[in-house]
Amino acid sequence: MKRRLFLLAAMCFAALTGAQPVYESRDRAGPMFSDLPSQGASEVKLPPANLMDSPQVAPIVIPRPEHGAAAPYTALQIIQPENGGTVHSNTGQISLAVVIEPALQSERGDALAVRLDNTLLPTTRGTLRFDINPSEWQQAAVDSVEHQLEVIVVDGSGTALIRSAPVRFFVHRATRH
Repeated sequence: MKRRLFLLAAMCFAALTGAQPVYESRDRAGPMFSDLPSQGASEVKLPPANLMDSPQVAPIVIPRPEHGAAAPYTALQIIQPENGGTVHSNTGQISLAVVIEPALQSERGDALAVRLDNTLLPTTRGTLRFDINPSEWQQAAVDSVEHQLEVIVVDGSGTALIRSAPVRFFVHRATRH
């Protein structure tokens, strides 16, 4: 068994070293292999190296949409505030969170526009979590406890690509008695 292991190791070594000659000599422990000839050593005739070409694998090409051609959005939903939920805010600062499929293509100029109580806010957003600030609230919110939000994905020219379902929510303000 040891002899076969040595022979196999020698053949592998020879294949890796560019098919240099391998010499075998014997001592009390058995065969010894070397790449240098020594007294009493004989050259081992090795079979030609078994080489195979790697199979050609076609590269994977992921088609990219042409510049300006957007993959269509399939879903857009407001998850905060919840539909029918209550928000506590004395200043009008309201946190929003949306989910969108596929991801927002902000590198192409797509952004989120917000409609509060049927008034389009002047600032578009590039993230899925953001706040309506008090100034925007004062400009757009109706004087009521009940409010409505809608989010729209718009492209760089302002064209609507997809709209969320409107969310109705209530704003509770703390008062002093």
